[in-house]
Amino acid sequence: MPPAILATLLAQDTAKATLMRALERARVHHAYLFDGPEGVGKELAALGLAQALVCERRPESGVGADRACGECSACTRVAIRPGSARPLHPDVVILERGLYSPEQIGRRTPETQDLSIDQIRTLVLARAAFPPHEGRARVFIVRRAEELSTGGANALLKTLEEPGDRTHFILLSARADSLLPTIRSRTQRVRFGRLPDAIVLQLLTLGGTPAAQAAAVSRLAHGSMEEAAMLADPEATAEREAFVTKALVALETKGLGRILEVAEDAKKQKDALDLHLLALAHRLAEDACRDVRAGSSGVSAANRYQLVLGALGQLRGNAAAQLVAESLLIRMRGA
Repeated sequence: MPPAILATLLAQDTAKATLMRALERARVHHAYLFDGPEGVGKELAALGLAQALVCERRPESGVGADRACGECSACTRVAIRPGSARPLHPDVVILERGLYSPEQIGRRTPETQDLSIDQIRTLVLARAAFPPHEGRARVFIVRRAEELSTGGANALLKTLEEPGDRTHFILLSARADSLLPTIRSRTQRVRFGRLPDAIVLQLLTLGGTPAAQAAAVSRLAHGSMEEAAMLADPEATAEREAFVTKALVALETKGLGRILEVAEDAKKQKDALDLHLLALAHRLAEDACRDVRAGSSGVSAANRYQLVLGALGQLRGNAAAQLVAESLLIRMRGA
C-alpha cells in the first residue's frame, strides 16, 4: 500500500512538523493558509493533512495521531488519481477557478477571471451547515486562493468566522499578501520554501525526465516543480528559446520597434514570462562566463543578468508583464 501522503512531502520539514504536531495534540486549526511558491508541495501537504483528518484508523491524539494510516478506504480515496483533478472522497473538496462546469455551480458562463461566489455558495455554503458525509471531518482545499473574487472571498469569510464542527479550510497561495486582510487574520499561516535543486533533480528523474535534461532543468526551475515541468516540456522550451532569441535581437536593433514587439509577446505569454526571463538570465550568465574565458570582462552580460533578476522580482510582485518586459529591455540596452 502507498504511504500516507504527508510522509511523501520533501524538503518542507518545518511545515510538515507543524501539521504533524497539531494532529498529535488534537489541535488542528480550523483554517490554514499555506503560503509559498507554486510547485513546492503546498497541495501535497494539504491533501496529507486532509487524509489524516478523515482517516478511519488514526487515533484522535497521542501516539500514531500525527499521520494517516494510508491504507483505509478513506485514505485511499483522498489521493488524487492520475487523470483526475480532485479526490474521490466526498468530504475532501477542492475549489479552483474553472475546475467545475458552469452547470455544476449554477452559473451561465465559465469562470475565466476568478474563483466565483457561485462556487463558494455551491461547494462550501451549501455543505458547511451539515456534518461531514462520512463522519470524521470535512476539508475544503482552495487552490490559488488569491484568485478568489471579492464576492467569493467575502462569502468564504463568513464561514471562516463561524466554522462548522469538524470542518477545516486550507487555502493555498503563492501571493498570500494579496488576500483580504480579514481572511489572513482568520487563518494560521504555514510557510513553504523553494525546493533544493537536488530535490527537483530527484523528482524529475523519478518522473522519467532524461538525466541530462533533468540536470539542466533543475538549475533553472528556481526550486519549483511546476516551473520544472514547464521547463522540461518540449513545446514550452521552444517558445522560451524563441522569446530569448527575439529579446537579444531587440537589444541590438535600433529604435524601439523590436522591443515593443517583445513586450507585446510578453503580454500574450504572461503566465510563462517568469520562465522566459529565467532562461534569458541563464543565457546571459553563460555569455558572461564565455566573455571572461575569452579575456573580456563580461561586465555587460553580468549587468544585464542582474537587471533580469530585478525584473523577475517585479513580475513576482504582480507587476504587469508587458511593462516589465518593455522596461527591462530598454534598461538592458544601456547596460
